[in-house]
Amino acid sequence: MAENFDARWFASRLGNPTRRGIAQETAALVRTGALPVGTKLPTVRDLAYALRISPATLSHAWADLRRHKIISGRGRHGSFVTGNSFSPRPERLMGGIVQGKGIRNLARAVPDISLLPDLGAALAHGAQAAGLNSYDRTRILPELEAAARRFWPYDAGAMLAIDGGYSAIYTLLHALVPPSGPVAIEDPTGLRLLDILEDLNVPILPVASDREGPLPEALAAALRHKPAMFIFQPRVHAVTSALMPAARLEALGDVLKDSDMLIVEDDGIGDVSDAPHRSLGNRFPDRVIHVLSFSKSLGPDLRLGVLSASAVIVEQIQSFRGFSAGWTSRILQATGAWLLGQPDTAVALARARAAYRERRAALVTELVRLGIAVEPGEGLCLFVPVNDSAACALRLQVAGIAVEAGDKFSLGPLNAIRVAIGCLDPRDAPAVAKAIADANKADS
Repeated sequence: MAENFDARWFASRLGNPTRRGIAQETAALVRTGALPVGTKLPTVRDLAYALRISPATLSHAWADLRRHKIISGRGRHGSFVTGNSFSPRPERLMGGIVQGKGIRNLARAVPDISLLPDLGAALAHGAQAAGLNSYDRTRILPELEAAARRFWPYDAGAMLAIDGGYSAIYTLLHALVPPSGPVAIEDPTGLRLLDILEDLNVPILPVASDREGPLPEALAAALRHKPAMFIFQPRVHAVTSALMPAARLEALGDVLKDSDMLIVEDDGIGDVSDAPHRSLGNRFPDRVIHVLSFSKSLGPDLRLGVLSASAVIVEQIQSFRGFSAGWTSRILQATGAWLLGQPDTAVALARARAAYRERRAALVTELVRLGIAVEPGEGLCLFVPVNDSAACALRLQVAGIAVEAGDKFSLGPLNAIRVAIGCLDPRDAPAVAKAIADANKADS
């Protein structure tokens, strides 16, 4: 096979000798079967010489193909074709332990559907949205902006309706971060954020965190590498459930005052928490982008959130959205605005917060009773310290309980598991806690 697919064979079939061209044309050769799975690739040096390009250009193209699982390296044995389609997937999100029948799913930190506000009347109102079915690109309906400004944590310059939190982050990275521009993130962080950054091949600068959020000294160290953006959760951490106090947010602001990078505040918890909304927007109005998702509080099928930033930044984001849908559905914007203004919504959210507090407290009580120290936190999960996260998660799976290993939320090892409490029946807390303790004891 090596004789058939050597450097000359490749050079005769690759017409675009750029990084993107080589990656796309090689992927096409694999997809059409011209380059079979299992084929050994020529060395970077030989193929670069045949293409008359820099070895660095070819190495970057090969790296793109490895990232999409089309090729893989086997050390001294060389690189081989391992896949037959150019279809990226969020590995951390989709690469977890397989769910099976009878498995209690405590891996997904999602709201209890029965505790979400009823959408019937809200959708009827949304169907009467102003400008319905117009191709005019409505950035945000006035009624949604007015509803959001009532509880927004700072006097925002401009607002934009978005299709949920992670959709906003994905758009921000495309629209505002230059190619190869590093991005600083708190560590640990959301696994979907890591998936997005890794898929975009963005250099990641992890910022170590404790129970109060990113450490100011760790952020200062990251700033020496000139990141284009810093992404963090300014209120409740969706992974560790840690609550950021106002003093820590101010300390981070003190570190950021001498930089010029963009500051992205990602609030994915919303009104599922009682914690006050917080932002550095008043200190850095020209650089802060505050993102609030309504998925956890109003329902994920609304695909709705709001971001705020300066008028200049909102214009940049909106311009990039021209490559796709261009605006968030006016039906969904009006639906969300109506819900935010209803007394019944406030009652439903209060009921949901009380239920989540009860479920979280029940599990914390049982874990502490069994000798596992865990912070109660806020939100829809608990971050439980264990001796070996992967082994513990696997043993729990065998015991019929699915959780997420902490390593998935970090670039390094993290001996903890994330246990979702949103749909946990408090009566099951003793059994779940005992299973966690038993799974952890095996590694002690």
